[in-house]
This record gives sequence, C-alpha cells and structure tokens, in this order.
Amino acid sequence: MHVDHHPLIHDFPEHRDALQRLRQGDALFARQAEEYEVLDKRICRIEDGIELLDDVSPQALKLNRVALKDELARQLKRASGQCCGCGNGCKG
Repeated sequence: MHVDHHPLIHDFPEHRDALQRLRQGDALFARQAEEYEVLDKRICRIEDGIELLDDVSPQALKLNRVALKDELARQLKRASGQCCGCGNGCKG
C-alpha cells in the first residue's frame, strides 16, 4: 500500500515564506524540520514494506512525527506574525 509523504511545504503552504526563512536563518528550526522530514520518509518506507522496524513501534514514530509537526507549526505561525496558540497573545 502506497503512503503519501507529508512534507512541511505541502502541509503548510500558507507559511511558505516563513518556512524558507526559518530553514535558512534558525538552526534549531532547520534541525527540527530535517528531523521531521527524515522521520516522515521513514514512516512511509515502513508502511510501504520497504523498511523493517527494529525496536520501535510504528505508533511511536507517528507520535514523534505529530509532536515535531506541532512544534514546527507553532514556530511557523509565530514567524508569520500569528499567535502560535499559546493563549498569551503570542508572548511565547
């Protein structure tokens, strides 16, 4: 069964400029975005039967991917001048 990738640019097209700017200018964001992309591709390979799991469950990988995506989404919203959802009027 083919599984679609979930690249950040596909999931957050409205934040294209912020995504590019943060990838180039924020080392932490760039590292987290790369970690997310690698994890997403790994999940797809596992679900396609191309890669076998070692000692980690698919559910654990997916939960990690969701947590990374949530954090990246908060950073993208802040960088785009929106509230990140903190409830403090985006004081972080």
